[in-house]
Order: sequence, then C-alpha cells, then structure tokens
Amino acid sequence: MFDYFKGYVTDKRKNSKGTYLSIEVSGVGYLLEISDRDFSSISISEDKPQKIYSVLTHREDAMSLYGFLNKETRDIFQILLSVSGVGAKMAIALLNEFDACDVISLVIDGNYKELTRAKGVGPKLAQKIILELKDKLMKTELPRTSSSSFIPQTQAITDTQAVLLSLGYEEEEIEDALSKIIPTIASDSNSEEVLRKALTTLSM
Repeated sequence: MFDYFKGYVTDKRKNSKGTYLSIEVSGVGYLLEISDRDFSSISISEDKPQKIYSVLTHREDAMSLYGFLNKETRDIFQILLSVSGVGAKMAIALLNEFDACDVISLVIDGNYKELTRAKGVGPKLAQKIILELKDKLMKTELPRTSSSSFIPQTQAITDTQAVLLSLGYEEEEIEDALSKIIPTIASDSNSEEVLRKALTTLSM
C-alpha cells in the first residue's frame, strides 16, 4: 500500500516494544518501526527531507508500519515474512544483527548457525529460514536475453542475477548495475562480493 515516505524525520526513539521514527509528510506524522542499524544512520532533520521505504503489516488486532533506509533491506524484510513462523518482530531482529547482503549470503551458504546470533532465532527456525528461502533466492529462472555480451557469465554473476531478480529488480536495472561494477570485479570474486557491489549501485 505504501512504497515509501519522503518527508522530515521529526523524532526517533527506543522503548521496550521496539525502535521507531516519526516522519512528517505533508503535515501528517507517521510512526514507523525500524531496525537498530537504520536507527543509528537516520538523523532528525526538519530542513532536509528523507526517503524511507515502508511495509504495512496487518494482523487481526493491529496495523503496523515498518521503515527502511534502503529498498534492498525492505525487500529482504518482506522475503523473511514469507517464511512460516517468521513475523515482523523476528524479521527486524534478523536485520538488527545482519545487513541485507549478509542475510542473503548466510541463506545461500546454508549457514544456519550464524543466523542464530539474531535475538530469538533458534537453530530450528534458522534452518527453516534457509530451507524455505534458498530456492526462492537462487532458483529464479534467468531470461535467455537477460545479459549483454559484455557481462561475463561467471558463477558469481549468475548467482547475483538470480538473487536480484528474486528481489524484484528489473532485468534492465540489473544489467545496468552489473555493467557499472564489472571493471571493479576481480576474476575470482565470490557471489557475496558481486552481490554487495550490485546492491550498493542499485541503491544509489
């Protein structure tokens, strides 16, 4: 329903229920729950508008807004919510501990033990997250015409394309981002390195 808010961050605060910011858009203040990582990066400013990506969740007893500085973090949050047993609070706990690229890398590598560093994530849930998300992130079918001839099709690049497509990026966006980072990629770069650079370029 809400893709993002662009306005002035007028307040941010932590309490026992979570971490929040208030953003004013056209005279209306919206309260969004955010991760601890974004809390540290966001500054209160009433003279410089900021863009906050958002997700609206709805339960029988409540509607809640969640905010994110980066689109990719918002996308990972939504993918985490698709795992049965993972609610918004648990997804935020994971993003408190790891950035979006780290979550993707841990899922792809099957490193469930590292995922248990997040508050409230036990071994069984961590394994379930990997089981349900790994195929979703990696099995996206690549279009036959998705890559230009000047983009080398290494395993790291192919993996990156699959993940970005699963996150909802368009083929043209992915191709443009890869073309920009190709000169900075070493021949032995792994999937995590390529993905991180691509996501950084896409978020600019």
